[in-house]
Amino acid sequence: MSFDEAAFNDAYTAHAGRLRAVAFDVLHNREAAEDAVHSALMRVWSSSSYRAERGALLPFLIACVRREALDTLRGANRRQLREVKAVADDPVSIDETAAIDPIEARRVRLALESLPESQRDVINRAYFGHRTLLEVSRETDVPLGTVKSRLAAGLRRLHTVLSPGAAPS
Repeated sequence: MSFDEAAFNDAYTAHAGRLRAVAFDVLHNREAAEDAVHSALMRVWSSSSYRAERGALLPFLIACVRREALDTLRGANRRQLREVKAVADDPVSIDETAAIDPIEARRVRLALESLPESQRDVINRAYFGHRTLLEVSRETDVPLGTVKSRLAAGLRRLHTVLSPGAAPS
């Protein structure tokens, strides 16, 4: 079976908005979502993998786009992990807060240091280590619910400490 350009264009026109929303929900990046939709549709139409007797087209395309977006995300995470490892092997330390006002960066560092170690570790891994909470859970061997609770408690405490009118540390 050859590539049916008309069917591809019809499917894209009918479902692109919904498919982009699915991809964006995974990737949180508009351009990457567009690429994922296009790649998934090209793969479906090039391989003729859709069979009408198996069900409706839209749910099939949603599954394909979601899979493509997750593959894209995993690839980005693998690249980031390689970069983090390369940075870890480099003795130069990168301060994620250096791009902001030095006084504010100091306030944030002091506020982070005031947190219990378990909360500080989750915040550092999630925000500065750019990990998902599931990844933090796996890395620390702590249940996901506990990781979420620690993050929420730590962020509440940081909010209190860093809010205007809070006593300086």
